[in-house]
Amino acid sequence: MAKNIMRTHLPLNALRAFEASARHLNFTKAALELYVTQGAVSQQVRMLEERLGVILFKRLPRGLEMTDDAKILFSVLTTAFSDIERVFKQFERGEYRDVVSIAAVGTFAVGWLLPRLAEFRQQYPRIEVNLRTNNNVVNLATEGLDFAIRFGEGLWPLTHNKALFSAPLTVLCSSDTAKRLQHPTDLINENLYRSYREDEWLQWFEKADMPPIKITGSIFDSSRLMIESAIYEGGVALAPAKMFSREIENGQLVQPFKIEVELGKYWLTYLKSKPMTASMEIFQQWLMNEALRENKKIS
Repeated sequence: MAKNIMRTHLPLNALRAFEASARHLNFTKAALELYVTQGAVSQQVRMLEERLGVILFKRLPRGLEMTDDAKILFSVLTTAFSDIERVFKQFERGEYRDVVSIAAVGTFAVGWLLPRLAEFRQQYPRIEVNLRTNNNVVNLATEGLDFAIRFGEGLWPLTHNKALFSAPLTVLCSSDTAKRLQHPTDLINENLYRSYREDEWLQWFEKADMPPIKITGSIFDSSRLMIESAIYEGGVALAPAKMFSREIENGQLVQPFKIEVELGKYWLTYLKSKPMTASMEIFQQWLMNEALRENKKIS
């Protein structure tokens, strides 16, 4: 049986008057926003001060100054009113809808996540997924994001970091270029592309049991761009084959050697300081299940 909850009567009009006054630091501007008189706003704030037993504003000749008590109340009300406004907007189309905002490494977004999002939207039509890409540098707090999908070792201290799966790097190139590559040492005559992580090729050479080759090709901050360049310009890329399965299947790309080097994993990350919503829980569970299926394919 549901438990009855008794709430102390909240002076909502007074709280609205205070919140608007604190934002503007001016009773007149607050009154204009609330479509009431300046006197009505001032009276509501005074009633709130009496009820709380504290002074909320220092009345100055040209405005207001919040007291320390007011700053505490204002921070709570700002969050509460923002949450209420967000929920109201989610009902605007006559049904509840929620939004989950995600930033993902571009290679992962295009090569793995986007082909699966249609299935998620079909299963959960009331959850809208906003997806943007990044080059592995993202600030969840300042960008207002729920999740970020990153590549690395999972050592980001401000976030919960859940491993999705590894994506080993391997040599990828066009079919024409692949005809010239019978042995890894044949790469010495090719234009080798690399990312901003300089040690990737060195670790691949070590795995291939061969001496390092001087890297003379272009530097890319996205594996997606690197692969496009390899397809159309004939260079050789070191990239995760798993993220380019479509291009390999349709013959645009070839993996001439089976040698792979693992330098990290893809991770689902979210702020430790941010409470998880029901929609975030749903998306997280769905994504982890998809990653589990991916890991089973690998094994």
